[in-house]
Amino acid sequence: MRTSVSGMSAQADRLSTIGDNVANVSTTGYKRVSTEFSTLILQAVGTNYESGSVETNVRRAVSSQGTFNYSSAVTDLAINGQGFFVVEGPGSEILLTRAGAFTPNGAGELVNSAGAKLMGYNLENWSGGVVVNGPAGLEPVRLSQLSLTAIPSNAGSLLANLPADAPVIPAANVPSTNAGSADYSARTSLVSYDALGREVTLDVYFAKTAPETWQVAVFDRATAASGGPFPYTAPALATTTLSFDPANGRLSGAGAIAVPVPGGSTVDLDMAAMTQYAGDFTVVNGEINGTAAVPVSKFEMSNDGVLVAVYGNGSRVPIFQVPLARVNSPDNLAAVSGNTFLPSSTSGDMQIGLAGDAGLGSILSGALEQSTVDIAGEMTAMIEAQRNYTANSRVFQTGADLAEVAVNLRG
Repeated sequence: MRTSVSGMSAQADRLSTIGDNVANVSTTGYKRVSTEFSTLILQAVGTNYESGSVETNVRRAVSSQGTFNYSSAVTDLAINGQGFFVVEGPGSEILLTRAGAFTPNGAGELVNSAGAKLMGYNLENWSGGVVVNGPAGLEPVRLSQLSLTAIPSNAGSLLANLPADAPVIPAANVPSTNAGSADYSARTSLVSYDALGREVTLDVYFAKTAPETWQVAVFDRATAASGGPFPYTAPALATTTLSFDPANGRLSGAGAIAVPVPGGSTVDLDMAAMTQYAGDFTVVNGEINGTAAVPVSKFEMSNDGVLVAVYGNGSRVPIFQVPLARVNSPDNLAAVSGNTFLPSSTSGDMQIGLAGDAGLGSILSGALEQSTVDIAGEMTAMIEAQRNYTANSRVFQTGADLAEVAVNLRG
């Protein structure tokens, strides 16, 4: 009777896990629960057989990868591969989850359906170092403070080819020394932004002053004549010299210039990739960061977890780095409410890294990981558990009948 009660209890546990699985068949990121049984043997005394019992072990297949259900929401996130999102629970505890259906709450923080806040590194003040063994430096990912923001320019790059056969211009006539009227070999312009989000157009002039030597001068277009470009009513904002190696047409020295933008910012313009080959002046690429005071039009998430704000003028600004976490034995994580997990003594400690590094998977935007429950398999298992429970109950009934016979024996 004791053994059959153990068997009924084990099958009841199995039915409980099946019930959990069926209830969560549509839960995002849910990992199937299963029961495993092991025998418990009692030490036999003499020639009498001592019936044992069965022990139940519950196993969560946390490491199993679910299929993806794609959506149009950028903040619907899934992990393709190993790893977990780091979230903050309602009690401010740090938890792990694969449930990535995040939406902004009233404070603009990204939370999933259980109210857990997605954690990330704020790129405005992040040094770039990941704290591997803890959540230090992480904060809830917020979107609300980006409704209208002006970001001053502080960096840019310019890649262009300067014509190697251009004639030499006398030093007294180049733009770097003459803002009133000057000769130059090539010219281009870049848009930057001051601290208040105003556009400041920078006119960049190149003048060949000697073989393989070029003078660079940057002017504020706002000071140019109406018919332009010269004269300018103010001197060049910054000047520098570029020297090229005649053997390969590459820069042989430094290729950067610091341009103080009117309005309170300085742009470090990188020109290290400039070349001097025979042919025409050709701009391959030119860009300066920053944005005007325009609202954010949308957000994007890259596979390595960088959340980017795209402004109405097309500017793209990275705002948060979303990390992933891992443990040595995911299946031994302790499950808590909200489809979240905590590290346990058998799972190993939490280790944090960036998506794609150290065996961690990539982050998919516009996708959700589906439950790993197979409803057909659960229905089959439920029938098996029901029949097994019935069989154990029959054993119990038979034992009870035998006990009744023994009690009713009369000498």
